[in-house]
Amino acid sequence: MHSEKRGPAFWFLAGFFGLYVLFLYGPMITIVVLSFQGPQGGLTFPMNGVSLFWFEKLFAGVGVVDIWTAFGRSFRLGLIVCILTVVISVMAGLAFRRKFRGAGLLFYVAIASLIVPSIVVSLGIGLEFRILDDVIKSLGNALGIEAIQRGYTTGMGIFTSGLGAHLTWTLPFGLLIMFAIFNRFNPSYEEAARDLGATPWQTFRHVVLPIIAPSLIGVGLFGFTLSWDELARSSQAMGAQNTLPMSLQGLTTTVTTPEIYALGTLTTAISFSVIAICFAAAILVQKRRARRGSDAGKGVV
Repeated sequence: MHSEKRGPAFWFLAGFFGLYVLFLYGPMITIVVLSFQGPQGGLTFPMNGVSLFWFEKLFAGVGVVDIWTAFGRSFRLGLIVCILTVVISVMAGLAFRRKFRGAGLLFYVAIASLIVPSIVVSLGIGLEFRILDDVIKSLGNALGIEAIQRGYTTGMGIFTSGLGAHLTWTLPFGLLIMFAIFNRFNPSYEEAARDLGATPWQTFRHVVLPIIAPSLIGVGLFGFTLSWDELARSSQAMGAQNTLPMSLQGLTTTVTTPEIYALGTLTTAISFSVIAICFAAAILVQKRRARRGSDAGKGVV
């Protein structure tokens, strides 16, 4: 058989792509490798032994920073952001299936935060909550509310201002995905369900939701992973508590051992685990749908 010879352009593009992949994943691979150094290992190559020593040190605690508390905060925040992103995105996707006045303006307002610098969003949210704190304290003093005068400090926190900051990042992605899904959604399925006497809720639960389920898994994945490693929008909006990325950034100036690489490896492993679980869930949903379709077809025959 005659095989077509590769031209210079192919090898140039292949080499360029290889360099791109190396640049993209090389730092992560380097950190993972260096995290398995021996007790005398440093922050650079060559490695000094191979062991799990730095992971053991990590689980024993990282200096004065309570890294596991920050880990728990980020994980809980990521789960809440994931759920809210899915729910709000689905509701918005359903709403935008029908034309209504101001739909275009609302759409652009909803995704505008994608083009606003993250640090500006964080600063703006922090400023809003500082103004809100001043108003609440002023009202408390004016009305003589003792609980506010003695106990109120700030409304900023992980699940108030921090949650809002993360949603400004995750929701636009979720909205864009759901708009794309519903734009190509075939309404004949819903019409058939209504013809058979299904209520709007039954139509959504038994017809629409199973069809869009794989997409919902993708939206949830976006919500969790974007929240899990978000730093810029967290920097001014979390109040006195730190998330894991903020704690990790602080440790880069104080920890001078491969222990910080072990932490990076652990957080990366969690991200990949979440991605793998979501992909597995999407595959199971698709297989279940295909099996139901096959069973229904056999029943008809």
